[in-house]
Amino acid sequence: MPCSVPVASRLRSLLDSRAMARNPIDVLSKYTALYGDTFRFYLGGMKEALVTRDPAVIQHVLKTNAENYQKSHIQVRRMGHFLGKGLLTTHGEAWRTQRRLIQKGFDRKQLEALGSIMQDSLRDSLPEFDRQVRLGPVDIHPHLMKMTFAMVARSLFGARLKSEDIHLVSHSISTIQEFIVRQTIEPYLNPWFAVSGQLRKHERMRARADGVLLEYIRRRRGGPPGHDLLQTLMDARYSDGQGMSDQMLLSESMQLLVAGHETSSNSLSWLLYLLSMNPDCLRRVRRELDSVLGTAPLGYAEVAGLEYTIQVIQEGLRLYPPFWMIDRMAMADDRVGDIVIPRGSMVIVYVYGAHRAERYWPSPERFDPERFAREKIKQQTPFTHLPFGGGPRSCIGANYAIFQMLMILSVLLRRYDLHLEPGQSVAARAMVILRPRQAIHMSFTSQQQPELEAAPRAIGYGGGSPVEHER
Repeated sequence: MPCSVPVASRLRSLLDSRAMARNPIDVLSKYTALYGDTFRFYLGGMKEALVTRDPAVIQHVLKTNAENYQKSHIQVRRMGHFLGKGLLTTHGEAWRTQRRLIQKGFDRKQLEALGSIMQDSLRDSLPEFDRQVRLGPVDIHPHLMKMTFAMVARSLFGARLKSEDIHLVSHSISTIQEFIVRQTIEPYLNPWFAVSGQLRKHERMRARADGVLLEYIRRRRGGPPGHDLLQTLMDARYSDGQGMSDQMLLSESMQLLVAGHETSSNSLSWLLYLLSMNPDCLRRVRRELDSVLGTAPLGYAEVAGLEYTIQVIQEGLRLYPPFWMIDRMAMADDRVGDIVIPRGSMVIVYVYGAHRAERYWPSPERFDPERFAREKIKQQTPFTHLPFGGGPRSCIGANYAIFQMLMILSVLLRRYDLHLEPGQSVAARAMVILRPRQAIHMSFTSQQQPELEAAPRAIGYGGGSPVEHER
C-alpha cells in the first residue's frame, strides 16, 4: 500500500517563505527534523514539492528512472529565459546530442591541454592577490571567485579574453543568478518584477554579456584556431555534418560559465576555512604536494598522485556541496517503494541534507577526510554523496572542477601560511550555489613561493579519474 508522506501545510510553508528566501537550508533542515527523510511542502506557499534525502528515492529519480524526471519547468523557464537553450536547459534527444558533443571538451586529453591555459590564468591572478594579502587579512571568497572565473573564462575563450570583459560577464552572471533565485523561491513577486522594471534590467544585463561573448565567437570564426573549449565546441559536428551556430555556441558557452562560475570558488573558500581549522590535515596536504610535485606546477598527469588532497576536497564537498539541491519534475505517475509520485510533481533532491544524514555519515558535522579513503569509499551507500549530482545528468565539468581546485590549492598552500581571523561567525547561505553567508577573513603570510612555469608537463595520464561522477 502507498504510504502517506508527511506534509508541511500550505499555510506553514507560506509563513516560512521569507525564511526560505533568506536561507532555504534552515527551513528544509527544520522540516527534515520534523518529518523525516521524505516530506512534502509548498514552495512559496504555492507549488507543492516532494523533498527527499533518502538515497533510494534519490537514485530512482536521478538514475534508475531518470527518463521520467526532467528539470523542473521553473528552473528551465527561468534559466532558459536568460541563458537560452543549451545543456542546462534542454531535455531528451536534444540534450543527449549536446552532451555527446560537449563531453569531448572535458575528456582526459583536453584537460591535459587546458592545463597550460589554466596555469597562465592563475599566474596572471597572483600579483593582485599578493598585493591584497600584504595589506592585511582579506575576505577570501571574492578573491577566489575572480581567480576561478578568470580560469574558467580563459579555458573557454583562451588568453585573448580581456580582464574587463571577464569582470563584466562575471558580474552579470552573479547578479542574474541571484535574481533567478528570487523568481523561484518567491514566485508571488514575479508580477512585481515585471512591472517594476527589474526583469527588463536583468535582461539588458544579459544582453550586454551576450554581446561581449558573441564578439569573441565571431572573431574566432575568422581567425586562427585555439586550444580551448570554444575550439572544441566549434569543431564538434552533428550527425548531418553541420557544426553549432553562433547562437548555440553562445548559449553553451554562457551555460558552461554559469555552471563553473561559483562552483570552485565557493568550494575553495570552504576548503581553506576547513584546513585553517584543521592544521594536521593542512600539514598532511602540504607534505603530499611537496612529495608529488616538488616545486613544479600541477599538470593533469599528477592529479592521481594527490590521493589525500582529493579526499580533503571530497570531504569539503560533503560538508558544503556547491549544488545543495537538485530539482526534477515527474513526467508520468511513478512510485518508489511505498511513495507515490504523481505526474507533474516537483521532486527536490536535498543534497545538503543527504550529506549530513547521521544514518550514513557518523558525526556528520565533523570534518574527516578519512571518510573518502579508498577502502571506505567502497562501503558508502550509493547516492549519499552528490556534490556533482548523479545519474546521466551529473555535472559534465566535475573533473575540470577538481583539477582547478587542486591547481589553486597546490599554489596557495605552498606559497602562503594561512590563518583564520578570530571572532568570526562562519555560516552558509544557499543561493543557486552554497556560498558563505558572511565574509571569511583570513590572513596570508608568504612562505616558499614555487615559480609557475609557462606550461605544466604534458605527459601521459598516471591513473584513474580524480572524481567518480556517479555512485
